[in-house]
Amino acid sequence: MNLKCEKCGAELEPNAKFCTNCGEKVSSKAIEQQAIKQYEGLGGWLILVGIGVVLSPFRMLADVSKTYLPIFKNGTWEALTNPSSEFYNSYFSVVLTGEIIFNSIMILLSFYMIYLFFQKKKLFPKFYIWTLVISFIFIILDALIVSAVFPDTKVMDIDTAKELFRIFIVSIIWIPYMIKSKRVKATFVR
Repeated sequence: MNLKCEKCGAELEPNAKFCTNCGEKVSSKAIEQQAIKQYEGLGGWLILVGIGVVLSPFRMLADVSKTYLPIFKNGTWEALTNPSSEFYNSYFSVVLTGEIIFNSIMILLSFYMIYLFFQKKKLFPKFYIWTLVISFIFIILDALIVSAVFPDTKVMDIDTAKELFRIFIVSIIWIPYMIKSKRVKATFVR
């Protein structure tokens, strides 16, 4: 993409200070706009972000199905929510319902994030960052609540630790990228 003279429209040489066609001085604003344009679009490292954004709701749907469907199919729900059961826990249904609602909201927000990404909405970088931060906090809070409801349960089981580590790694890579990247600033402008 080459810079054009604001006066005559002729194509300018890279790093030109003056138009070779009409002699007009190239404005610093035009040079800045050209620099921004070269980073515009869903390319570079944003391709990796896009792949993660597109796969995220489907990964979450698979995780939610794997985690929660067996609870309803194998009798765990009945055993823990029926007051006449010896395994009854009055807080279990509240915790499980809260987890299911939170995960459902996160899945819906992930689909919305796909829309923000491909529409190049200005809200995308902030939305992406907040989604990571909220997910990280929720995992820790959920583990603490579950350990309070079920004292014999480890606060950090292997699956929880893996998910926390995954979000931590994604966050330390992509949050600074969302904040500092010229491509992010040039792309998400609508």
